[in-house]
Amino acid sequence: MLDLRIQQHFIDSADLQYQAAEPLAKPVEAGVQALMACVTSGGKVLVAGWGGTAASAPYFASLFVGGFERERPELAALALTAEGAALADEQVLARQVRALGHMGDVLMVLTATGAEPVLQQAVHAAHERDMTVMALTGKGGGALAKLLRETDVHVCVPHDRAARIREVQQLVLHCLCDGVDAQLLGEQELSE
Repeated sequence: MLDLRIQQHFIDSADLQYQAAEPLAKPVEAGVQALMACVTSGGKVLVAGWGGTAASAPYFASLFVGGFERERPELAALALTAEGAALADEQVLARQVRALGHMGDVLMVLTATGAEPVLQQAVHAAHERDMTVMALTGKGGGALAKLLRETDVHVCVPHDRAARIREVQQLVLHCLCDGVDAQLLGEQELSE
């Protein structure tokens, strides 16, 4: 019985990835262009997540700095952290954005719901610094989506279940890295 439940997770995940491919292609492409504009002008990417998405921030930063699937020069990215902060401190990420962010940098926020005040405050801080915000969300993007400007990028996974949203977000992170590599190093066949 449990094996059928496990199989259903695989099926549901694959189905969502297939369904999301077309609607997310253009926003992810816009994300690649935002990242390219940032790094080619000497900027950096600040990455922040909260709760279940927090672990994706250092993962993306390490891929962006160290390279994805090909050797290339390092690109500037830093995962913001809330370690040691009080749970009620909604400014913990915003303070880091204000301290480290500059015009031309990108703030990438990862969230399944868009409801986290700490991420919303980080977006406000990024806008104060004239940074571009790239929001990877689900569930319509919540309150965070309403904060985004026309020049920001919103990649919203069309699903309500947090686990499925995070699975697609992981794929989006890989697509962003691959897209930047393709822009910097030229196209290369996608291999299995």
